[in-house]
Formats: sequence, C-alpha cells, structure tokens
Amino acid sequence: MALAIFDLDNTLLSDDSDHLWGIFLSEQGIVDADYYEKENERFYQEYKDGKLDILEFLAFSLRPLAENKLSDLLNWRQKFIEEKIMPIIPQASFDLLKKHIEKGDTLMIITATNKFVTQPIADILGIKHLIATDPELIDNQYTGNVSGEPSFQHGKVNRLNDWLKDSSETLEGSYFYSDSHNDIPLLEMVTHPIAVDPDEKLTQHATENQWPIISLRNSGIIT
Repeated sequence: MALAIFDLDNTLLSDDSDHLWGIFLSEQGIVDADYYEKENERFYQEYKDGKLDILEFLAFSLRPLAENKLSDLLNWRQKFIEEKIMPIIPQASFDLLKKHIEKGDTLMIITATNKFVTQPIADILGIKHLIATDPELIDNQYTGNVSGEPSFQHGKVNRLNDWLKDSSETLEGSYFYSDSHNDIPLLEMVTHPIAVDPDEKLTQHATENQWPIISLRNSGIIT
C-alpha cells in the first residue's frame, strides 16, 4: 500500500478544467467575453510555457467567484461539470484509479486549479484527498483572495509536506502522475514518477531520467 498522487488537468482529465471554466463563464455571459477569453488564453499559454505568475492568474480567475452569489456559482458549476468535465474524463483514468484502489493505495489529487472547480471533479473520480488552491470564503461569499499557499510548482511540494505532517502516510513507494513540466519538483520527490501524455519539456525530462511515459487518452504505454 502506498500513496498514489495524481495531477488533474491534462492528466486524469483530457483537458484543463481551469481553462475550461473560463471558457464556460464567457459562453454563459457571466463575464465580459472578449476581455476574459483573451486573458484566459494568455494565462494558459504562460502556464504551458512555464512562465505563469500564479498570483496574477489567481487574481484574475478568482474574481468571478467574488463578484457573484454562492448560490448562483453552485448552479453554474453543476452545469459546467455536466457540459465541460464529464466528456473529458477518459475511461482509462477510472481504470488506473481502480488499479491503485485494488492494491490498497491511498489516492490523492494535487492540482493548482482552485478547489471550487476541482472538488466536485475529485468526488466524481472517487478521490477523497484533494490538495488544491483554496479560494478564501467568508460568510458564504468568496473574497477573490487565496487562502494559504497556491498548490503550484514548488507550492505542491510544500502543501504535500504539510499534509504528510498530519497524516500517517509517507512517500515510501509513492506514485505521482502528471502531464506538466511545472510538476517536476514533485515528480522528483516520489518513488515512482510517471509522465502522462506529457508536454514537450516533461517528455524530455522523463526520457532522460528513464521515467515511464503513459497515455490515458490512448489507454496504453507510449514509450
């Protein structure tokens, strides 16, 4: 039995939930579509390039939470999950999770995407433990601020270490599955780092370090 950790976007999902949430808000007329789509694409490209200023992005992405009532947000989120998320969960993701469950492993998602977006996705996947960026919520109203450290790049390492201090789990025999070079700091911590449909930089790093590279979109090992 071991800790099996999974990135979410472009790993267990075949697209990016944070980016799709921005698209959904624009499509629904909840935000100014022209401005929001342009900024959403800019931040997504900066993330893929490894140049994202996470605090600048969060100031942008959490603003709609602060500008709307929680009841409306929850209704919109349900529609978002049905329309944007359910179609991008590969069967291979469920198969991989089942494999670890059958081994008795403890499952965890670590994602930079905020918990408002990702908690229902973790629930659908049947994963109890979720480390995500926490949007600040006071008196049932989001403030637009971040609570604690964003779980991005080295922040994922710090957040996991904090979780381990309060847990009986260890990193002995642990797994981490990710698609992104942004997750190399955490991939290097675990016993079994596994690249999943990786970006170019992670593909190179994984190849150089002889890490397994798999595809959940094509349901098989690709190298």
